[in-house]
Amino acid sequence: MIRTLILSLLVVLTTPAWAADMASELAGIQSRWDEIQYQMPEDKKEAAFEKLARETEQLVSRYPDKAEPLIWQGIVLSTYAGAKGGLGALGVVKDAKVALEKAIEIDPDALNGSAYTSLGSLYYQVPGWPLGFGDDDKAKAYLQKALALNPDGLDPNYFFGDFLLEQDEPERARVYLQKALAAPARPGRSIADAGRKQEAQERLDRI
Repeated sequence: MIRTLILSLLVVLTTPAWAADMASELAGIQSRWDEIQYQMPEDKKEAAFEKLARETEQLVSRYPDKAEPLIWQGIVLSTYAGAKGGLGALGVVKDAKVALEKAIEIDPDALNGSAYTSLGSLYYQVPGWPLGFGDDDKAKAYLQKALALNPDGLDPNYFFGDFLLEQDEPERARVYLQKALAAPARPGRSIADAGRKQEAQERLDRI
């Protein structure tokens, strides 16, 4: 008991103040994203994501050499583009791609490889040339990298399953979507976990 308390104290004392600040700010962005994505009416999402995108931009400017804020910038911009829709969303999606690529350059393992998951999902959901940069081969490669880093994770299994479903491989998709449903709970992400698992179940119901 005493040894555990001493180790915990050492962790606190050796953790830089900026790291604690960044973690707190990231948790706020993450929590707000969960609420907008899974609890807000569709007609309110675009404005809410636009505001959150500005907040993540400020976060990145405060920690420009850290991968985690860039990952969340990419996630927020991606979903903002989805809520925005139309040709106007393509510029936002490209900004998301740039943020995620920068995150991978800094630390590809950050947040259990979430940059690979998000970038892979963009590549199969965005239109291909000449409108966008969509590319199924790149999508597959990035999603497989994400799974290699986080094989039991909810998001990498969900998105790879969704990708396989889009590729008309329903039986392979079933395996990954079922793994998504069985994924362990993420601390502080109960809203996102429930929403993502519901999406996985909806796709399983289509098979």
